[in-house]
Amino acid sequence: MSKGAVLRLSALSLLWGSVFLWIKISGYAFSPVEMVFVRLVLGAAVLLTIGVAKGQKLPRDKKVLGHMAVAAFLGNAVPWLLFAEGERTGSSNIAGIVSGTGPVWTLGAAVLLGSEKRLGAARVWGMVIGLLGVVLVAAPWSDGTHASTGSIVCFVLGAVSFGSSFAYVGRFLAGRGIPVFMLAGGQLAIAAVMTLIAVPFIGLEAVKWRTDSVVALIILGIVCTGFAVLLNTIIITKDGAAAAATVIYLMTVVSVVLGAVFLDEPLGWTVLLGTAAVLAATALLRRKPAPAPAPAPAADAGPAARVGTAPAAGTQ
Repeated sequence: MSKGAVLRLSALSLLWGSVFLWIKISGYAFSPVEMVFVRLVLGAAVLLTIGVAKGQKLPRDKKVLGHMAVAAFLGNAVPWLLFAEGERTGSSNIAGIVSGTGPVWTLGAAVLLGSEKRLGAARVWGMVIGLLGVVLVAAPWSDGTHASTGSIVCFVLGAVSFGSSFAYVGRFLAGRGIPVFMLAGGQLAIAAVMTLIAVPFIGLEAVKWRTDSVVALIILGIVCTGFAVLLNTIIITKDGAAAAATVIYLMTVVSVVLGAVFLDEPLGWTVLLGTAAVLAATALLRRKPAPAPAPAPAADAGPAARVGTAPAAGTQ
């Protein structure tokens, strides 16, 4: 791997791994729905501006926009609200660890949607170990845990929703030729409208103007939401999707380290083992099952039996 690729991966891991730190600090002054709304608006503004500068246009097909709305609900509005709510009573490092189980829920949703037909033993074990990691970080047997039951529920449901959104996008939006910045920016803009509608009902609170919270929210929206997508796109283009996937491992570790260093969050044995379990699960879930053996051709079927039809590019 080139030095440039290492620098890009390190930067993206730091940006996405620090999200949970910025959420925690933003929460000192803003309610979860206020925080998420501002984050969505700032992130959408960055991505849509880049898209317009590149000459990209938003899709106009109503069916595509409908799928984008579902993706915005599952991938942005719901999980971001849940993680922000969970961090009110839970630590940022636990949020980062549970978020790392996203691939477990992505695979499960892909099976339900019919995008994945075969799991294979390695990925089944990955799902089991990932769930074990959640149990370890939750530590329900410990009275001194630094994550309340409510926060763990929020984190898990948020991870389920976020992971399911990737499967949904892969099933209904990927491969349609939608410009990447318009797809991501449009999805954030739709989620912002959803959140705005919800503000008067679930989160209108008096804002406590704190400098650290305001700065954290600006970083969260512009840098960690907007420019991080740009950097991720560059990594996929220059270094490949496999390299980009390693960010999932690194961001989990980053979130744990940042929480310990800057927020003095404890690192008990359950947190460390849970982190290891989530990382191991992610590695196992990336393994593709061995292809099913092809049936032997009929002995006397003639030339027609020997002419196959190649699968479409990208199908599994």
